[in-house]
Amino acid sequence: MTTASEPRWRRLEPDQRREQIFICAARLFGERPYAGVSTSDIAAEAGVARGLINHYFGTKRELYLAVIRRAVTMPMPDMEVGGGSLYERAHTTVDWFLDMVHSQGKMWLVATSEGIGQDQEVEQIIVDAERKSAERLLDAFGMPAESDIRPRLNALVRAFAGMVKAAGREWLLRGELDRTQVHVLLYQTLITLLEDVFPEVLTRPPHAEN
Repeated sequence: MTTASEPRWRRLEPDQRREQIFICAARLFGERPYAGVSTSDIAAEAGVARGLINHYFGTKRELYLAVIRRAVTMPMPDMEVGGGSLYERAHTTVDWFLDMVHSQGKMWLVATSEGIGQDQEVEQIIVDAERKSAERLLDAFGMPAESDIRPRLNALVRAFAGMVKAAGREWLLRGELDRTQVHVLLYQTLITLLEDVFPEVLTRPPHAEN
């Protein structure tokens, strides 16, 4: 006969155990303030000895930063640049993003909340993640990599990401929008960015005045 707690204590490979601890930590950090979560809490939630947390992640602070980093880093779905129409790829990208955000849940809300950037280390993680995520989206849609306009395209994607975060919070936190409405908003905006904004920016000299 099994018990509900048995899965926590079963023997796992190191990578599986590390991921189990990570998931439990993300859940706790999403539910409580940073100061309200201890390594003992995380160990109890994961069903492991506290020493394993130090072994895999170091300090609570290092584990917290790792959780933030994953929450704000957007790995692109596996899409070939030439696979499918622009509209199909845009639809896939937005749908994938909403799935990812929904699975992150409260931790994504914490990582994207106003004021979290007051922590300089966290702010740097967010800035780096936004730039890398923007680069992945540009690559996925075949934007020229070797171009002096690339930094401006990256900035445009990061501006779009600001709206993405706001829409996600209206959906997950406030319930003012549902998933379908958020999908329409993000999809149509992404299409406008790709079809109208990018071509205009790409045809202008890098420092052209209005």
